[in-house]
Amino acid sequence: MGKLNITNFYIYRWRYWIGYSLVIVGLIATLIFVGLYLPGGISNAEMHSVAQSSITNLSNLTNIDIANMPYHILQHASLALFGISILSIKLPSIMLAFLAIIGIVMLLRQWFRPRISVLASLIAITTGQFLFIAQNGTADIMYVFWPVWLMLIASLIPYQKHLRPLFIIAFCATAALSLYTPLSIYVLIAFVVAILIHPHLRCIVKRLPRFELITGLVVIFLITAPLIVSVIKTPDIILTLLGIPSSWPNIGTNITSLSIQYLGFAKLGGTTTLITPFFELGSMSIILIGLYRLFQTRETAKSYTIALWILCLIPILVLNPTFTSITFLPLLILLAYGLSELFYYWYSLFPRNPYARIIGLVPIVILVTVLVLSGMSRYIYSYKYDPNIVPNFSNDIKLIQKNTTNLVVGNGELAFYDVFAKYNKNVAVSTIPTTDRFLATRAAKQSITGYAIEQIITRSTSNDGDRFYLYKK
Repeated sequence: MGKLNITNFYIYRWRYWIGYSLVIVGLIATLIFVGLYLPGGISNAEMHSVAQSSITNLSNLTNIDIANMPYHILQHASLALFGISILSIKLPSIMLAFLAIIGIVMLLRQWFRPRISVLASLIAITTGQFLFIAQNGTADIMYVFWPVWLMLIASLIPYQKHLRPLFIIAFCATAALSLYTPLSIYVLIAFVVAILIHPHLRCIVKRLPRFELITGLVVIFLITAPLIVSVIKTPDIILTLLGIPSSWPNIGTNITSLSIQYLGFAKLGGTTTLITPFFELGSMSIILIGLYRLFQTRETAKSYTIALWILCLIPILVLNPTFTSITFLPLLILLAYGLSELFYYWYSLFPRNPYARIIGLVPIVILVTVLVLSGMSRYIYSYKYDPNIVPNFSNDIKLIQKNTTNLVVGNGELAFYDVFAKYNKNVAVSTIPTTDRFLATRAAKQSITGYAIEQIITRSTSNDGDRFYLYKK
């Protein structure tokens, strides 16, 4: 029997194109699915984000929340173009999630072999944490978007001589915009410290023309000018951007919370809007292997940067464990390191045996398939059936009757429904009835003299299923 030459197989020669195509198709299908169907509603955090975005106006920066301003601008534009709906609220996050995964694929392709980038990307887009922030109409997606593109552009600068000035400007613009998002400064700190202590990075920076560096610094200053002015006027913004809580937290409680979010494999589920643990047991096992691989390659510039970034984030997470989304990219890179170590170990056992190399792929492919399917199923069933998670999402704006002219809401809902009225001119929102026939939210339900409840509008959940009450004189 002749020697098997797998390079002659059609599917082998086009394997990476097939793999990347599967990633892109899977990403588009996944984003459409989570954007339209699961969880199928908006949370209180999303309502607050909509209220903040509606008052975001570039012509008057003094009256807006400067933190996460780029995201609020995008969400404001989405609302202005498409009106207020569940999809328009989530659309900026869905678009940024798509760009983030494209960046992740390119970054992993730059740092690892193509097979590693394909497998790690498939795991990334089916992770419950990513699926949630991809459809979450808040600025949480920026914790993934900014680091991905900062890492990618920084990795491309040394290899793009003709386009280097453009990449330097792009990196500086991205870095400046990222400073508006809390905790983004830590990845920049990791870059700076790595440049100072790693000889290869110092050499790269020293070879960059001074004119290009000065141009980049000017770009940073121009973009961050509103942020600088806001910090001067309100110094407390610095604490928000650094992720430091205003009061000293209970460290023991925070450590317990972090252990549940990352290592709570015995009790799956969630208590708010986010399922736990962050990664499943199989993924976390590969991440631990990735830590070992990171230690093995600790002399490289990439390992320096990732290690420094993780060290910067650990104390911040202990002080404020709500920012776990910021760890998605470093953990994903560690997962890629772990997959790389698994491939390296198997191929080192059989360096020239094509049969063993092919057979060695089988358990790895099965492992990745299990991680992908389990990640998707955990997300779907959690956001469809978990009694601790599902009630935290509301689809009330779908239930409002089209002929409603007066919508009575509670004081805590007024900011969000004022935005609803802004894009639905026929609806007047108030905290007390102004017409003979009005629709009241569940929070505004009360006994009103002269009015009687004509209809109760409900949703399918067993808890808090009564959403609106139609009153009539």
